[in-house]
Amino acid sequence: MFQQGRRLVVGMVAVMSASLVFADGSMGTNLDVTSAKEAKSNALFIDVLDTPSTMTPLASRSLLNGITRAGKRLVAVGARGHILCSDDEGKSWKQASVPVSSDLTAVNFPTPQQGWAVGHDGVILHSSNGGLNWIKQLDGRAALQVVSTRYKDVGAGQFAQEIANLAQQGPDKPFLDVWFDNDRTGYAVGAFNFIFRTDDGGVTWEPWLERTDNPKRLHLYAIRRIGDGLFIAGEQGLLLKLDPKQKKFVSLKCNYNGTFFGITGKPGVLVAFGLRGNAYRSLNGGTSWLKIETGVPTTLTGGTVTKDGRIVLVTLLGTLLVSQDNGATFSQETPKQGLPSSAITETDTGTLALVGMRGVWMQAAK
Repeated sequence: MFQQGRRLVVGMVAVMSASLVFADGSMGTNLDVTSAKEAKSNALFIDVLDTPSTMTPLASRSLLNGITRAGKRLVAVGARGHILCSDDEGKSWKQASVPVSSDLTAVNFPTPQQGWAVGHDGVILHSSNGGLNWIKQLDGRAALQVVSTRYKDVGAGQFAQEIANLAQQGPDKPFLDVWFDNDRTGYAVGAFNFIFRTDDGGVTWEPWLERTDNPKRLHLYAIRRIGDGLFIAGEQGLLLKLDPKQKKFVSLKCNYNGTFFGITGKPGVLVAFGLRGNAYRSLNGGTSWLKIETGVPTTLTGGTVTKDGRIVLVTLLGTLLVSQDNGATFSQETPKQGLPSSAITETDTGTLALVGMRGVWMQAAK
């Protein structure tokens, strides 16, 4: 799930040559081991990191993984490098120009114009015009070089094997979420404790592998600033909070060992959510957590807070959970479409925008 890898497209001539069989069932004399090797060497490699996303009218109905607002505009990201923008509350969508065709997982705009998207193959993209056009700031190849340089003096220390594994496996590690406090300072987090930070709007990215209380190298699924704290949610009940003085994400104790896929909330209230309908609430900045009885057995995949202060979660099956009492209780709302969902946000006028396997759709907030 977490290692998409780099795709291989084999040239048609090589495929046809390697599969040729005579009518009597014997192989042609030219199709010996040497020819097979030659056919393989003639294969055409197409690297998704160097291949722009294909424009298609079906992009808004294909797999989308993340959605956010850039001012009043909606921006959604998904499979094959698709990024879509809507200026009319989701009635119509325009596909953006994207320099890669890696699957994208998340998007964040700290300002209406400046935004970042992340995804598989270590991709970090940047837009300076509200999501209409994008450039690549980092990919897995460059990330490996940055990590190797950053930790070159570690020797046989804790990161030596990690660097060796990265080099062997290639530039396939995905970033799973991104957060920017402003147009300069931001973070990208992902699989196997993959975490990078920038202070210059992404011109340079610094690995923060040693700046998390995550010795097992668990996946980091979400990062959000809520109130005055910056939080990370991950697998096996991992919850972290940035300690500004230490410049390190420190562990928060929560009596839950399942995976958290996200965290949302508002000043004074945190809600972490994940597998099998599990959700936990904190009213003291993450010091202690209480289990929320959500009433659903389905994985919770996304969350947002509406303008009027309601906390809204969405399940993998598209069921909405809405709280009007700061996350103490949730009521269920089943949208008419009820489509598989992976992320949710609120539009400028208060409608809920959801994305998932079948693209993007809108749902009136009740």
